[in-house]
Amino acid sequence: MLIRDVVQEAIAAGYLSLAAEEQLRNLLKKKYELEDFNAFMTLQEVASLGKIRQESRELRLYEQQMQ
Repeated sequence: MLIRDVVQEAIAAGYLSLAAEEQLRNLLKKKYELEDFNAFMTLQEVASLGKIRQESRELRLYEQQMQ
């Protein structure tokens, strides 16, 4: 699987799961094409604008609320 595929799935679903984040970390450790880098940057932008939900952020917020 390519970075751009993971990004496309996350954007289409409006959600980035923990599994997808881990997959991205692993893919980013390897050699990738410019198109994959651009897709990852798009994902970062979309996430920072709140256009997709991130499971990791939701879990952190939940943990903070439970303290």
